[in-house]
Amino acid sequence: MFGAMMALAAAAVAVPMTAPGPQGPLAGTLLDAGAHAPVVLIVPGSGPTDRDGNNPLGITAAPYRLLAEALAGRGVSSVRIDKRGMFGSKTAVPDPNKVTIGDYAADVHSWIAAIRKRTGAPCVWVLGHSEGALVALAAAQQPVDMCGVISVSGVGRKLSDVIREQLRSNPANAPVLDSAMAALDSLDRGQHVDVSNMHPALQRLFRPEVQDFLIDSFRYDPAKLASMLKVPLLIVQGERDLQVTTADAKDLAAAQPRATLVLIPAMNHVLKDVAGEDRAANVATYSDSSIPVDGELVDAVVKFVKR
Repeated sequence: MFGAMMALAAAAVAVPMTAPGPQGPLAGTLLDAGAHAPVVLIVPGSGPTDRDGNNPLGITAAPYRLLAEALAGRGVSSVRIDKRGMFGSKTAVPDPNKVTIGDYAADVHSWIAAIRKRTGAPCVWVLGHSEGALVALAAAQQPVDMCGVISVSGVGRKLSDVIREQLRSNPANAPVLDSAMAALDSLDRGQHVDVSNMHPALQRLFRPEVQDFLIDSFRYDPAKLASMLKVPLLIVQGERDLQVTTADAKDLAAAQPRATLVLIPAMNHVLKDVAGEDRAANVATYSDSSIPVDGELVDAVVKFVKR
């Protein structure tokens, strides 16, 4: 069996791929595991996260590339992508900040059509990580040619509530909490906020160029979207995740009784195994691409798309 897996991995070929974007092409990488293999579209998380799962803000763990390679070794093809306006998809829109969740969802459908044309797959599985899970759920409200949704580290509440919890959980934020909560309340109401007198950390979080996106994304309720799905849903959540909780995963599962929920004890937010509760050790994995992605995650995805 090990030899067969190695043969599959050797046969997988990584090739550039594009899909139509608003003003220019969307760019990605197809890792082809061969004819008739199921195909997974990997939708990135928040901010300037590239197709490999890296981020210039300090994340170099390459979780999406490593996941794609692990899936290929199990006979599953994948396409990992750069978001509109960023990296290889830079020409798709002039300003990467002038986007909405609906825009990203439209790009998912553009990718599905391009993947089906390129591979001949009857449908495509959409795997969203973190914010990408919300995009996948939004796209699946119109599930044309979509096999199903895989939510990995996806929140089960409105994003504004998640940010509130994250800020409150760190005692160091106490001096800025009142200001932060007031800003979140305003954005929840669809109102822009003046950051000029805020703490520098809050100025970065609520910088003017991202406020329109925050206002838009705060309108979405992931659990409600999950409840309306007509396609299969797999929810995978690591119990060592510092950014998304198991409660979020359980909220999504409760909203969609037909969903499959998989909790992975050792997995963190960048899909790596972490031993123990040491926060520093957990964060260290964010910059280590030599650590493979969690094997239980790979098993769960393969089982779901091959069932």
